[in-house]
Amino acid sequence: MEEIWTGFIKAVGLITSFDPEVIEITRRSLMISASSCAIATTISIPLGSLIHFTSFRGKRALISVIQTLFGLPTVVVGLFVFILFSRAGPLGELGILFTPVIMVIGQVLLITPLILGLVISALSGVDKAVSETAISLGATRLQTAILTLKEGKFAVLAAVVMGFGRAFSEVGLALMVGGNIRGFTRTLTTTISLETSKGDIELSMALGIILLLIALSINITLNRLQQR
Repeated sequence: MEEIWTGFIKAVGLITSFDPEVIEITRRSLMISASSCAIATTISIPLGSLIHFTSFRGKRALISVIQTLFGLPTVVVGLFVFILFSRAGPLGELGILFTPVIMVIGQVLLITPLILGLVISALSGVDKAVSETAISLGATRLQTAILTLKEGKFAVLAAVVMGFGRAFSEVGLALMVGGNIRGFTRTLTTTISLETSKGDIELSMALGIILLLIALSINITLNRLQQR
């Protein structure tokens, strides 16, 4: 128990002293997750609106498939991306395996179904009278979609926050395609996994505390958005 307490004190010291390695890893984790979330959101909002406002055969089945992908294992996405971008893969010539770029691509594939499904749910939750009134007043389909998005903006924002949280906390994909290279592709989750196995409890606990604080901030933001 004493060793754990001592490790905790040293971990807090690493955080309060703004240890360069801790700051670098935290910054990289936030940048990769924020970039992937921004790209996934840019894809999901227009696509989700298109699916919601368009009637076609198999729509329910498509939405069911999207919702099924909410729990897609990160290692499965990591394996797919690794095979695709490895030297023997069809996109291996790009040479981006074990770089932050491939980590962003992997996280985009991971969280896009989540944000997309939640955006569709958010639009479905908006009163149909909103779109019907807009159409009766002569609004175009694009204007109707924008109006509906505005009405469901808090639910859409909640979807984006959940997507960011999913990307920020994953570890399997980052390890497989990022390689956990020091000073280049290490993130909070991958470093915690590595340093714990090496016995560096102080650094692991410091990064764990930061990870928990950020996760807490995400949950608080999500709860406030849901209350709205």
